[in-house]
Parts: sequence; C-alpha cells; structure tokens
Amino acid sequence: MTKSYTDLDAKKFDDFVKKGVAVIEFWAEWCGPCKIMGPVFEEVAEKTRGKTKFGKVNVDSNNEIAQKFGVMSIPTLIFFKDGEPVDRSVGVIDESNLKKRIERIR
Repeated sequence: MTKSYTDLDAKKFDDFVKKGVAVIEFWAEWCGPCKIMGPVFEEVAEKTRGKTKFGKVNVDSNNEIAQKFGVMSIPTLIFFKDGEPVDRSVGVIDESNLKKRIERIR
C-alpha cells in the first residue's frame, strides 16, 4: 500500500502547497507527541485521499522550512490553501478536529 502523504523537503515544498488544500505536519523522530499525532494524521490522509494533500516535514533534516513558517513546537500542523498558510495547530489534535479544520478551509 502506498503512503497517503508525501515526505517533503525544501525542493518539493513550494510546489506541493502551491495549488489546492494541503496539510503539512512538522515533526521529528524523537518527539513523543509526534508519535501520537502521526497515526491520526495518516488516518485522515488516507480517508481524504484525492481531496486534500498531506505532507510531512522532518524538522531535523529540513529546519529551513520550519524556520520560514515560525514553527517553534512540534507537532505543528499548518493548513495551506493555494500556497498560503490559512490555519495552524500546535500539539496533538484528534481526528474529528483535524477533519473539521480541513472542511473549514475547503
């Protein structure tokens, strides 16, 4: 089974968020709350496949992207519409809350 999200780096990031609705998770391997958020993020990504794009940015290997968007704590989700950040969530959120935030943006 293919992943329902895309791992992003500085080369892919701008093109990925440029068009449509995209949800980006900023995370790190060592982050405990990220390990809780990850499966929720991936579940919603799977359930909304084709309607919303989901991407992950590892802050340890892509610090410049995290700095560009002022990510100070992880996990942080930033919601983009046509290349512009329109919403942000810091910390773990549940599936219902994540889906509601996506619906508001669409």
